[in-house]
Amino acid sequence: MSNPQDDNEISAVTPAQVARLADHGIYASATELDPDAVNLALALVATLKGEATSALLTPELRQLTEQVRAKATFGFPRIDSDGVELSAFTIKLNGDEPRPVVIVPAGWTPLGWTIFAYLYLQLAQRGYHVLAYTPRGIGLTYPLLGGGYRDAFFTSGGTIDVAGQLDWADGSTVIDYAQLHLAPSRIAFLGESYGSGISQLVAAHDPAARVDAVVAFSTWGNLATSLYDNGTRHLAAVEALVNFTGGPEERKFDAATRELLADFKAGRNLDDVVAWGTERAPAEYVRDTNARNIPTFFSNTWHETLFPVNQVVEHFERLTVPKHLNLWIGDHAAPEGAGLSIPWSGPNLPVEEAFAWLDHHVLGASNGVPEWPAVNNQIMFTYKTETDPETGQNVITEPAVRERRASWSEVTTSTEDWYLTSVGSDSRDGGLAGEAETGWKREFTAGELTDATAVDAIIATGQAEWKGNPKTYATDKFDRQHLAVWTTAPLDATANGAARRIRGVPELTLSVRSSAASATIVAYLFDVSPDNTARIITHEPLTLDDLTPGENRNVTWKLQAAGYDVAAGHRLMLVVNSKDALYSDALTDADIDSGTTTVTSVDGTAARLRLPLG
Repeated sequence: MSNPQDDNEISAVTPAQVARLADHGIYASATELDPDAVNLALALVATLKGEATSALLTPELRQLTEQVRAKATFGFPRIDSDGVELSAFTIKLNGDEPRPVVIVPAGWTPLGWTIFAYLYLQLAQRGYHVLAYTPRGIGLTYPLLGGGYRDAFFTSGGTIDVAGQLDWADGSTVIDYAQLHLAPSRIAFLGESYGSGISQLVAAHDPAARVDAVVAFSTWGNLATSLYDNGTRHLAAVEALVNFTGGPEERKFDAATRELLADFKAGRNLDDVVAWGTERAPAEYVRDTNARNIPTFFSNTWHETLFPVNQVVEHFERLTVPKHLNLWIGDHAAPEGAGLSIPWSGPNLPVEEAFAWLDHHVLGASNGVPEWPAVNNQIMFTYKTETDPETGQNVITEPAVRERRASWSEVTTSTEDWYLTSVGSDSRDGGLAGEAETGWKREFTAGELTDATAVDAIIATGQAEWKGNPKTYATDKFDRQHLAVWTTAPLDATANGAARRIRGVPELTLSVRSSAASATIVAYLFDVSPDNTARIITHEPLTLDDLTPGENRNVTWKLQAAGYDVAAGHRLMLVVNSKDALYSDALTDADIDSGTTTVTSVDGTAARLRLPLG
């Protein structure tokens, strides 16, 4: 991310900028906040600090800040946590009436706590004290001419602990500060992304068990499997995070963490990486969360590229506390990011439902939350859209369908097996059929990126999905020299209207052999329309080591969960290739230029796609 403006360079926020951010989100890329989002956040903070030399805010934002200022005082403390200063912001409501506090650890962003200044004002309007802080090491660091650095006012001291024990202790220190200065009646944590993981971990570990509720947006349950799963490292996600801290790696991380990151990048000492990630996994402490009965609200996305959805679902299933899970169309932070940062013309449902959760469990509001089913899934891509004649982009005119279920186990009501066969409707490809077939094989040259890929860009592709413009794939551009394809015949409508209602976690079984000792295979499931364009339903990589060249290895692995309606007349397409820009791959790791991967189906283990339906 480029440096945000100095205070005297903050420009007035315009309604057009706010509207554009509502459409496009607050991220310019996975490693850069949109400059207008940065400007809006800093304009809000400058106004709250009384440092703005002119009117920087839109009338709506000016009214909000004035309303909160009339009933509260703002503070900008630096909280000492065992010698490390944490940059913080407080809103203390006036009066002697006991009020709960919402503590907000900032996400993994160079803007620290400032990016969600709009959120804090909303919380204050609802009757909460607010204490937001930047976790240690996070925040923009400016390089100085002649050497050295200067930290921004919202940057915290120390080095990044990546939600480790130092961050847990910092969270408890922040609670101490809140109790001393705000005297809250109850305590909730709300976090997005990095802040959501810290929120869960502080709630599970605070020595005095003082956290009464948690809201976790775009969160993780198991950090280890978010970064490394099925033998495959999620390189692009980690690279994006390392480049989004606000400063150079050698300043932001201590020597031990830098060594671990280097090991991860190089694919060595991965047992140590897994142990490090497991220590930072809320799922590892589910007994503590359950014993404390901490109401926990999750909001995530189907096509999450930083913290894939399955590990969140698995963690959610093990919780016995009051809990709720929303799954939305899109990628990391796309549904809630703008709702936490900017005023909308209408309610942002992901944020409004989180507020309702807090209102019930912390404010004590009687608002129907206890009657909510545990799971509410938005179904891809059931929204209605119209094309904007000026931009050519789709605009959502009717929201996507949402399905409420009492538990995750009720999302999938049956399964259907599609067997991979030798011949499909296209003579170049195999088929997906209801009868098993063995003895065939499909070969492709490994080591090349293809047009079958999970996303064009982390966050950006999912933001477009969320706004009604999912990525379209031209399936005739899938290079069969470097991938293999199996497709169903066009599907008929079922009694409920859709040809298939995919609900849950697909599972794929294959036999694989390679000319090399290791192989990566990435499986993608597409929905193909009659014009042969496609949209992605789900995907997942798998890396196999210790192969004997030329010998088959039978493998079964789970793709990421999906909630997807396939329209009548469309086809399901399964694609397997060897490389995706999101992940490590075996040939690169072994410094081999190419190899031949063979997918086959053998007696006793017929190649099969098991589809969850609901």
